[in-house]
Amino acid sequence: MASGDLERGAKNRGNNSNFPSFHVETAEKQWTSWLIPMFVVANIAVFIVVMYVNDCPKRNFGSERSCVAKFLGRFSFQPLKENPLFGPSSATLEKMGALEWNKVVHGDQGWRLITCMWLHAGVIHVLANMLSLVFIGIRLEQQFGFVRVGLIYLVSGFGGSILSSLFIQRNISVGASGALFGLLGAMLSELLTNWTIYSNKIAALLTLVVIIAINLAVGILPHVDNFAHIGDARVKSKHKAYQYMFLMAAAVLIIAGFTLGLVMLFKGENGNDHCSWCHYLSCVPTSKWNCENR
Repeated sequence: MASGDLERGAKNRGNNSNFPSFHVETAEKQWTSWLIPMFVVANIAVFIVVMYVNDCPKRNFGSERSCVAKFLGRFSFQPLKENPLFGPSSATLEKMGALEWNKVVHGDQGWRLITCMWLHAGVIHVLANMLSLVFIGIRLEQQFGFVRVGLIYLVSGFGGSILSSLFIQRNISVGASGALFGLLGAMLSELLTNWTIYSNKIAALLTLVVIIAINLAVGILPHVDNFAHIGDARVKSKHKAYQYMFLMAAAVLIIAGFTLGLVMLFKGENGNDHCSWCHYLSCVPTSKWNCENR
């Protein structure tokens, strides 16, 4: 499913995959997927570097708090009460470029809106995102090419970062979830637009629902935010006349949304002032961790 051409179904030449096929035969050109695999490698490589910098044993030496998986040495994880996702400390993530409202707005560090997209809060976070990216992104790149898929990925990630900054101002946030949900939105749009050509409609829809549910569930944990999921881009996938109209309308809404979001962000607006319960979309406090009054 991850690397197979789902649009060509069982007739796909050279595809011996046992994964279920969702599409019927088409004559569309297939692109070679290379950008999404590069994104996956880059995200995993950055996570390894972050864990190397974190060096839990050194930073917690002599402390009652115990690192998790000590056999990993300096790559061992922070105590689960601090980070339940099996990952680094908040201080390390902030040092490496996590999204932090005060630094973006008052510290002239707008670059964090981009760097946070390549950071992950832990093993669970990076695996959930990368597996979803492989399942969804490779199929989309094969179908629509690296230019459109790369643009959706980057624009969606940036949009998610803006929305996160407006609602999460007392804590850091990281993750490629906004970019991933942009791709999910594009695939959902294609699924609904071309519903009649799918040979297994229920399987295709359930695949998207499961991936969305998993990522939203991870998003309620500390350091990971669902606002990035909400802030992604939606792009229509085919080329009928009415779809061009949808595309133009979507482009106008995206530009307007980005402009409004950036103006509100750099004016120091707090999105929670307009929605008192929205912070629960991103973090649900439990006895194991708190949300630090996001």
